[in-house]
Amino acid sequence: MRTCLAIDVGGTKLAAGLVDEDGAVLAWERCDTPPGADAETLFAALAALVGRLDGDPVACGVGCGGPMTDELVSPLNIPGWRDFPLRRRLSELTGLATFVDNDAKALALAEGWVGAAAGVDNFVAMVVSTGVGGGVVLDGRLLDGAGGNAGHIGHVIVTPGGRRCACGARGCLEAEASGPSIAAATGRPAAEAGPEVVRRTGTLVGRAVASVANLLDLQLAAVGGSVALGFGEPFFAAAQREVNRRCRIGFARGTRVVPSRLGSTGGVIGGAAVAWRALAGPPP
Repeated sequence: MRTCLAIDVGGTKLAAGLVDEDGAVLAWERCDTPPGADAETLFAALAALVGRLDGDPVACGVGCGGPMTDELVSPLNIPGWRDFPLRRRLSELTGLATFVDNDAKALALAEGWVGAAAGVDNFVAMVVSTGVGGGVVLDGRLLDGAGGNAGHIGHVIVTPGGRRCACGARGCLEAEASGPSIAAATGRPAAEAGPEVVRRTGTLVGRAVASVANLLDLQLAAVGGSVALGFGEPFFAAAQREVNRRCRIGFARGTRVVPSRLGSTGGVIGGAAVAWRALAGPPP
């Protein structure tokens, strides 16, 4: 069976693996994202990670934080990469056809393929981690948008006049619910957050989900990422309560917020899904 080289680029970790056409992760490596590193140091860490994998993949797929264009990535949570030509550099490194998309859009593909949204045609998938991102699937198709950046739910305003976000606005979900924002507000790592912070974070995520459900007529949100999954059941209960409170229009009632089923390899499976989607060609 064919495999692809799958890469997940995040503000906290870098991961790479070999994934087959059934979504099985055959090999997997990860390392911390070098904090404060310049562009070449970051790429060298990623190249070293790729070099630890042994296989014969047919393509390379990447999920990376955004925003991005067709050729350049500028992840808000990786300051060392601004307008970095990630697709070209990885293609040169590996000799493979390489395809790059937003990491949360990649997760949406993965969730619809082998995760919590398998068999569902209309849903949003979210990452709540170092950053907050999303990908939207409607009528079975991932939304791309004009520049490939559709689904940035992390920049829905959930607290008007709230904390300043890296994007420049105030009160974005990412500025209120990401791991670094929680640490900045509380003085403690998100992993040590108390019950009130967990409930507040879940509530704000639920508020954003409700806005998307009301706008786009979808009834499922699959949520992954270290903050969401680390906070666990109290986070998801708070998110569901807020969705129930905010989704009052008939078609949005009953919208569910569920944990990702893909765990720590979800980002890698998402990278693979980006590659397999590209190799299959554009949808009819």
